[in-house]
This record gives sequence, structure tokens and C-alpha cells, in this order.
Amino acid sequence: MADLEILHFEQLKTEVQAQYLKSHTPSHDDISKWKGIDIIYFQEDLRKFAKGNISEKSFYTYFKNKPVTKVPRIDMLNLLSIYAGYASWYDFKKNHLFADEILKETEEQTEFNPEEADETERISIDTAIAEKPYIKEAIKSDIQISTPDNQNVSDKSIFLETYDTSEQKPLKKSLKNFILGITTGVAAIIAVIFLWQSKIFDTTYSYCFYDADRNAPIQNMLEIKVFKENESPLYYRIKPGECFHYTTKDESLRMLISSPLHENVEVNRSLENAPQEENIELKPDDYKMAVDYFSKKSILGNPEESSLLIKQKRRELENRISDQAVIYQVFDSDIYGIETLDKQKYISLVTTPTTSLKNLSVIEMKTDKGKIVSIKFKITEDDENP
Repeated sequence: MADLEILHFEQLKTEVQAQYLKSHTPSHDDISKWKGIDIIYFQEDLRKFAKGNISEKSFYTYFKNKPVTKVPRIDMLNLLSIYAGYASWYDFKKNHLFADEILKETEEQTEFNPEEADETERISIDTAIAEKPYIKEAIKSDIQISTPDNQNVSDKSIFLETYDTSEQKPLKKSLKNFILGITTGVAAIIAVIFLWQSKIFDTTYSYCFYDADRNAPIQNMLEIKVFKENESPLYYRIKPGECFHYTTKDESLRMLISSPLHENVEVNRSLENAPQEENIELKPDDYKMAVDYFSKKSILGNPEESSLLIKQKRRELENRISDQAVIYQVFDSDIYGIETLDKQKYISLVTTPTTSLKNLSVIEMKTDKGKIVSIKFKITEDDENP
């Protein structure tokens, strides 16, 4: 059955490819060789005609990985079937039956969920076992048990309700509570001493990062390199808008803060009397900021306005990016990790009016003699709508 599903999926991929080629001319006719802008155009077409989307990661997993060893989730199969002109994945298979193949009317299976024990009863049983050890054997064997009043009870919950658990002698109960109190107190003292000893040498410092011109939190990924004496540097990645928390016993801190759109900053701090919370301003690199802005600038609108905006974007990017620039697009896929683009391919990508550009984020950008010479970027996919 699984082999037939894979064969059907290969048929579906062929029809999806044929459907796309009716109105588009990608870099290759073979869908397994599409990459970069071809995939973005295909995603746009899928949104337009099937009202759904598959992620870039899913595309690389199921269209570029050969041979395919499993089929996608049913929602993705339905989406691709609709794009190919069928009502559903079931309808597609019904129109492509192999010899002697029989389809089930429904492919849904109801999973059996074993009944869980009532939490209140479980707690009551555990408490009773702790106070009356002989109950454990009775519950374990699930046989009738007898209370001290010779009352036979077969239901465990009824037994726990009818049995009087307050029969312990006052002296024994008081002794037990006294020992428990002493034990708890000793454990608490040991915990306090341990925490005190660990805190006396370790201190956590928090650093938050702000744009010097806008006085707003940095909204791009930061890289921090912490230098330690006689050791290799430590590297950290800080997500947009988040602060850097660093715990150390050292008396000084030296770190290099790198941002794709700001000037790098080296920070040196004596930690003997330093505040535990500090804001650090990063000066924006106007050249990098401009390239990032024009790369993501929306050009949607009426045809006349869009045409003018596209010309403006192309002119700005042509002026600011070196002809010899090395540009990388990073992918989430394990199969295809990085694609290299030249200057013109990058400009074509970011001047194509697609909804994917709103998810473009710069990972790294380098300048030399007033020109951008290196760009590393990523277009984040929405995995909730594969």
C-alpha cells in the first residue's frame, strides 16, 4: 500500500509540473531542478489557484529528493491535487488506479485512547497506601479487602471513602510529623547554603541593544563573540529584540557585537562595580540599511506605480552593490543549504513583486570602498501553512 502511495505521488508531481509549465517558463522543465526564484514563482501560483502554500523546506524534501521514500501529509497532497485539477488526493488516485487497486471510501482511522485513571482517585490511593501499607497488597491483587471492622469491600474507591484513616495513635503521628519537619528544615538549609555558595561567585549580566538613531530595539539577528583569557572565544546568536544574558565569575568582560546592518562594536567592561543591566547603542550603517530597505521595499500597487518603484529599486541596488559582489541565499532544507547568486539575479529576485519578500532577512552584509561586496540572506517560510 505504501509503495502504491509513493507511485501515485510521483504521478501527481508530474501533473503538477505539467500544470505549471502551461503558463510559466522556469530555468528547467524538470521540477526537481528548480531552485531560488523558480520555487518562489511556483509558490505564488499555488497560492493563486489552490489557495494554499507549501514551504520551501517541504519543496526540497518532496520534489528535489530522489527517490522519495514517503508521501507528504494529506493536506499537502490535497493542495497539490487541487492545483493539478482534481477535487482531492482521493479523487486524483481514483483517476489513476493501478491494476487490481481498490481504494477505500474513507482513509480515516480512529485511534484508540486507553482510559486514564482518575487523578483524584490515584492521589487518594497513594495517600492511603502510605498510611496503611496492607492496602497496597489488596489493591495490587484487586481482590476483596477487609477493614478492621470486617467490612468486605471490592471497590477500591469505596474502600478508601469508608475506611477511617485517622486511626493512627496521636503519639505516632506526632513523632512522624516532627521527623518530617526536621528533615524538611535540614534540606531547606542545605539548599540555601548551596545557592548562596553558587551565587557568591557567579553573577548574571544582561545587555540590551538599541539603534542609536531610532532609540528602538535592534530588529535583526546579532552575533556576539566573548573573549576569555587563554581560551577560545565563545559565540552567541541573539534573536531580534532580545537581550544577551551572560553569567560569569570573571572580573572583566570583553565582547565583539556584530550586526548585519550596524557597525561592529567592541565592548570592554570591568565587572567589579558594573551594573547587572545595561543598554548598548549600535550605530547603523547607512549603506547597509539602504540596501536592506530597497531589497524588501514593497512594489505592489497599480501597474503604473509598480513599474516606477521597480525602476527605482533596480537603480538604487545597481548603484550600491558591487558588480563582483558574492551573494548567498540560505535555506532551511537539509538537502539544499546555500545557493550562490550574482548581482543581477539578486536584483531580479528582490524586484519581483511576490509576497515572499516580506519574509526576507539579511544575515550578513559586508562593504568595501563604499560598495556592498557580500550579502547573505534568508527568506523565512511559514511552516504552519505548508
